[in-house]
Amino acid sequence: MNPLSAGAMAPDFTLQDQDGQPVRLSDLRGKKVLVYFYPKAMTPGCTTQACGLRDVNAELAALNVEVLAISPDASTRLKKFAQRDSLNFRLLSDEDHAVADAFGVWGPKKFMGKEYDGIHRLSFLIDEEGKIVHRFDKFKTSNHHQVVLDFVKG
Repeated sequence: MNPLSAGAMAPDFTLQDQDGQPVRLSDLRGKKVLVYFYPKAMTPGCTTQACGLRDVNAELAALNVEVLAISPDASTRLKKFAQRDSLNFRLLSDEDHAVADAFGVWGPKKFMGKEYDGIHRLSFLIDEEGKIVHRFDKFKTSNHHQVVLDFVKG
């Protein structure tokens, strides 16, 4: 696993959101974009992280930041997640993990002594021109939203 760093151009992608609508990163030029990767919708840690971002999404939007959440879940599962937790940002389906690969967040993981490949919980703040400004890799699911907000506010 070799995650992208600040200064790199963010790979363009098109993924379906929870409503089956295509979302293309390059269509969001002119805005800052928080692309955050998470392992699985509706699990405890991922729910905590998503709800934190939901609660500060209006503040982020006021700072010209759009939130895109990416997981390997199918759009149908993402729709249930968004509805269950009243999520107010787009959840994107990366079932073949091609976007996770492009950002360097797909790789070996260990859980309860078992090794497998999966998404590592990392986030990227992308500027208005499509360049990665910051990679967030030191946070807890419970404070991710605050770490992002503090960084964006400067």
